[in-house]
Amino acid sequence: MGLAAKEHWRDEKVDGVIYDMSPSPGYQHGIVNGNIYAVIRQGLKDSLCLVSIENLDFKYHPEENDDYLCPDIMVICDRKHLKGGSYSGIPKFIAETLSPTTAKRDKKEKKDIYEKAGVEEYWIVFPEGKSVEIYYLEDGKYVMEQFYILEDDSELEEYNADTQICLRAFPNIKMTLSEIFEGLD
Repeated sequence: MGLAAKEHWRDEKVDGVIYDMSPSPGYQHGIVNGNIYAVIRQGLKDSLCLVSIENLDFKYHPEENDDYLCPDIMVICDRKHLKGGSYSGIPKFIAETLSPTTAKRDKKEKKDIYEKAGVEEYWIVFPEGKSVEIYYLEDGKYVMEQFYILEDDSELEEYNADTQICLRAFPNIKMTLSEIFEGLD
C-alpha cells in the first residue's frame, strides 16, 4: 500500500474484527459532518471540551480489549482519556452520518456499542433523506427523543427548516435543520 493510500485509509475494530471503511463516503457525508462540526466547534470555543470530526478513535471498552470505532463527530470533555489518536473515556455526544455502505452498522451495531458505553446523546444523520434521529440515554437505554425530516418549502404546512436542535449536554449549542443540510442541493 503506497503512502497516499495509507493517509486516507480508515478502519474500525469491533469484537476483534477489523472493518475497512473504504471507499470514502460520498461528498454529502462530508458536507453534513462539516456543518455539524462547525456549529459545535463554535459553541465549545470557551470550553475544555473538544469536538473531533472523523479523526479520533473511540476505544469503547479499553479495559477489555483494543476495539475501537471512528465516529463522524464526537464531543469529549475528559481530556485525561486522550492518548495519541484515540479517546478511551465516555463521549458526551456522537453523531454518525449514514452512507449506503455503513447505514446498517450505524443504526444497529454502533448504536448498541454507544449505548453500552454510556454515550449520553447519539445522532444518526441521513444526508440523502435529509433526516436526523436523536437518541438520549435514559436508564442505560437509548430512547429516540426526536426525529426530523427536513421540509424546506416554506409554502408547505410541514415546513421545519428553522427548527432548532440543541445538544442536550450543551443547550447553548443550537443548529437548525437547514444548517445541518446546507449545501446538499
